Parts: sequence; C-alpha cells; structure tokens
Amino acid sequence: MRGRASEGFRPVPPSETAHTFQVDLRGLVDLLSHHLYSSPRVYLRELLQNAVDAITARQAATPDAPGTITVRIGDTLTVTDTGIGLTEADVHRFLATIGRSSKRTAEGALDGAGLESARGEFIGQFGIGLLACFVVADEITVLSRSAADPAAPTVEWRGHSDGRYTIRTLPSSAVPEPGTTVRLVPRADNAEWTSPRRVVDLARHYGSLLRHEVTVVGPDGERERINDTPPWEQTHRSPLARREALTAYCRDLFDFTPLDTIELDLPAAGLRGVAYVLPTPVSPAQRAGHRVHLKGMLLTDQARELLPDWAFFVRCVVDTTSLRPTASRESLYEDGTLSAVRDALGDRIRDWLTGLAASDPALLHRFIDTHHLAVKALARYDDELLRVVLPWLPFETTDGNVTLEEFARTHPTLLVTRSVEEFRQVAPIAAAAGLGVVNGGYTYDRDLVHRLPEIRPGTSVSDLDPATVTAHLDAVDPTAELRAAAFLAVARETIGVHDCHVVLRDFQPVTAPALLLDNREARHERSRSRLAAESDGLWADILGSLRHETPRAQLVLNHLNPLVRQAITISERGLAVTTAEALYGQALLLSRRPLKASESALLNRAFIGLLTHAMHNPGTDADGSGPRKDI
Repeated sequence: MRGRASEGFRPVPPSETAHTFQVDLRGLVDLLSHHLYSSPRVYLRELLQNAVDAITARQAATPDAPGTITVRIGDTLTVTDTGIGLTEADVHRFLATIGRSSKRTAEGALDGAGLESARGEFIGQFGIGLLACFVVADEITVLSRSAADPAAPTVEWRGHSDGRYTIRTLPSSAVPEPGTTVRLVPRADNAEWTSPRRVVDLARHYGSLLRHEVTVVGPDGERERINDTPPWEQTHRSPLARREALTAYCRDLFDFTPLDTIELDLPAAGLRGVAYVLPTPVSPAQRAGHRVHLKGMLLTDQARELLPDWAFFVRCVVDTTSLRPTASRESLYEDGTLSAVRDALGDRIRDWLTGLAASDPALLHRFIDTHHLAVKALARYDDELLRVVLPWLPFETTDGNVTLEEFARTHPTLLVTRSVEEFRQVAPIAAAAGLGVVNGGYTYDRDLVHRLPEIRPGTSVSDLDPATVTAHLDAVDPTAELRAAAFLAVARETIGVHDCHVVLRDFQPVTAPALLLDNREARHERSRSRLAAESDGLWADILGSLRHETPRAQLVLNHLNPLVRQAITISERGLAVTTAEALYGQALLLSRRPLKASESALLNRAFIGLLTHAMHNPGTDADGSGPRKDI
C-alpha cells in the first residue's frame, strides 16, 4: 500500500447524500410553550415586538414614515403595523423557514436597504416570534405589503399548526398602505389568552412604554391607547411636580407610595428609570423583582439580578437599550454589560443615601428607622458610606437606643458584647457603674461598632470581658464576709453542681440581688467536657481533644441588696440550700437565655421549698431565730 500511494494512488471518497431536517411543528410548539416561555401570554409580546421592529426598519430608511400598531379584538385577533412589510421573496425566506429572522441573515448582516443602521434598535434577535403564536392559535394569516418596493403586490401567508402553509399574492389594493397584519384564529383550549379583557391587559403589560403608538380596538369598536411616555422622559413644570409624577407612577405600577424616588440615568448603557425606596422593612433575603423594559418592550418584572444584593430596599423600573435578553426574552443575560450596569446602579443608590445626610436629615432618619439592617449590611464594606451613616445608626446600649455619635460623647471607651444574652446580663450593673456597653449581638452591630474609631478618632472600642465588669464590683467588708461564710459555703456546694462559683460583692443597683456572669462559649465548653466524661472510646477522645480551659460561671450576690443581706444570716441548712437555688434561678431568669431542663427543675424546686417553709413557719424570720419583725 505504501508503494501504490507513492505512485499517486488516491482512495475513492465515500458517497454522500444531502438531507434536510424534518421538523415536527406541534412538537416544537409544545417545546416553546412548556420549556422556553413561562406562559402562553408571550404570544402578544412577540406580535408587538415584530411590529415594533418592522416600524423601526421602515423609519431607518424613511424617518418620517408613520409608526402605529393596532390590535383588534373579535372572533379573530389581528395586529396591524405600519412597518416595512414583506415582499413575496421575503415571505418565502422568512415565514417558511423556522428559526430564520428578517432581522438577520446567516452571515449576521441585515437584509434590506438602510436596515444595517437599525440593527441596534431591534428588540428581537431570535427569529421564532411568529412561531410562538401557534401556542394560542391553530391558524395564522399574515398579510403584508412591502414599503421597499411600491409596486410590490400584497402577499398572504397562511400557516397551520400541523406544519402546512400556503402563499399567494393579492392586488396591492388588498392592503392600501405598506405594513403587515397578522391574524390569529384562537384555539378553543387557550381561548382565555385571546379574550378582550386579557388582550388589553397583556398589551398594556408588555407595551406600556413602547415608543410607537399602540391602540387596542375592542369588539364594540371602542379604541384605547395603552402606552404613554414614561414620567422620567416627560417635561414637568417644577421639581416637585416631577417628584409627584414619579410617585404617582409607582402607585399605579407597584401599588405602594415610596419613601423616596431615585432617578436612574446611565447614558453609556442606554438606561433610564427610577428606583423606588420601599416604605416598609423587608428581609435581606427577600429581594425585590425589578421591572426591566428593553427598548420600551417589557422584558421581565422579576429581574432580581439588576441591582446588588444589598439594595433590597428599593424596587426599580428601567428602560434600556444595551442589556441582552435570554433566548426566551423573559430575563436578563448575565454578561459583562449587566455586571457593569449593576455596579453603576449600586453607586447611584449609594450616592443618594450618602447625600441624604446633608440634604434631608429627617428623611435619612425615616429611612434608617425602616431599613437600618440594609444600611448596616452595606456600611460594613463601604468606607465612604460608613463615614456618613454610622453616626446616625441606632444601637442598643446601656443608655438606651441611641446613635453611636451620641453614645460616644459620654463614653470615650465603648465595650461591645458578643451576644444579646451577654448584654442583658451585664447591662443593669454596667449602667450603674457608668460603663458604656453596646449590644453587639444583633446582625452586623459588633463589626460596625469596632469600626467607629476610623471615623471618630479618640474613641476606644473593645469586646466586653467579664473581668471588666467584675473589676467594678466592690469587695465586701471582711467582717461581713466572715458573717456570711456559713451561707456562702452551702451556696457554693449547692450551685457548684451547675458549674458555677458563688461570690459576695457590693454593687449597684441595689435592687439587683444577684448577677450571673457567663457566656455562650463557656457553656458550650462545659457541655463538651461533661459529654467527654460521660462517653467512652473514640467519641470521648474526640471530645477530649477539643477541650479548652474555660472559667466557670460566677453567681455574684449583691451584699447591698436587702434580700441577700437577710439570706446570708440563714442558719438552717435546708432553707439555705433553697434560698441559694432561688437566687441562682432569679439570676438565670434575668439573663433571658433559654433554660435547660435541670435549671427549670431547680426553679420549681426552689419555689416549692420557699413556699413550704413559709407555710410551716408563718411567724418566724427567714433565719428561724425568732418572731417575724414585719408583722
């Protein structure tokens, strides 16, 4: 074989036969209706879109050409446009070939004189719009007269959902003016989508911002224009009138009165619109769906990807020329352009927010009262916004709910708790001692308070250490400590089984009988140690390897409190045990953390014990030494 090849031998190529794909039109329509499009209602959007593109093409060649779209409702549904129309050759090329579009050729260039410059103004790019109408109709008729050739006859294309179609030419008089009329014969099983009221609603839903006049003619001949110039493109007599018009548009469109309006204008992206600030708080996870129009045609009213995640407190309506739709034209295509637009819109909303501090502090207060969580989320990572809004944000402190600016004036050193529970434990004692403590247990709060020195030099911020609170608790007189030794010994034995040590101190306020100093990490460590002691084998080794030295909780009894002063004189052991458990239980309740089963049992036991003692000793003091002096 090598020798024959060197002598010029060439193998005979295999024979080839060209074939054409056969398309099951019913199957393709089912694919469109159940997988590409979210609902049969898109058929009217596709008809309006084709009409707009036809008018755009005609006006590219003849700028003063008329641009109107008329939807007529009756036994059949017709959509008529004054666009460029189709010649007989166009009909053969575009309507008889599935997937072909009059807005492009195989090489990507547009057909027709003057259409190349109009390509950027076309809405549709996928050439399947007319096919979508078979979702609601068994028969579609297209009557068209080309504006490119005045002598061209009227062409009729009639297609059926089973794949059959016919083409014939008619006299020019059949369609007096250039343009196209599409007539649908509704299917019985989808008649709801072509009912008069539904057609009007769909036309207004999709076409309310179209640049060309869109009119719906009802069965009774009544005409209704369904589109208008958006308020952000209208001229208003004053800034107040403009604001009122934008607000009224929000009420009509979204059914709420916004806290404020933020105009959006990105010339480089061909985008204009409005962001409406929601008047009620929403969860950050509940991102609003934004209304996006593409060259006037509604693309989607659920575009969550239009804005950054942190901007969940606004809802937008925009019209754009640069963003790309997906194949179904029901959502935005994620690309570099969308990413750049998202960042630019985020900057615009941030600029509005930072500007409120200087222009409208009252509105800033209302906004923060409503959407403080959103502002805190953004300020954590945005240095400029942090400097502007952090002094205005409210925080829970030992002085009440105040701003950090106000709190830092009286407390140069700020202590921040790691949890809400820890704050509630120490707040009364810290307030009485003059300590400035901020509750850092809420979302974002601890991180933000730690950044306060960046914008307020001279302010010190640190996490609250239980030792800091203990340092502000005065030691009791040694004589008093000695008198309380017997009770303290019983209390330490009784409460020690709960991994808690008991000490006696003097502190304010006098009304607080006891303070429980503990934190979540310490409790978790003690639980892990207890599980390790109760386990064996591999599980015990794992828990043991995770063990860290953790201080025990402390029950600090307030020697200044009358109840504690009386308790430490108790000499009867049983009553002393019950009293110690009662003081521990009260301190647990004041901490407001969930109680374990053993702690709930302790509270019940202490209450029953004190009640039993009172019933059996109605005439004696708590220490059992003599008649009650308060009777």
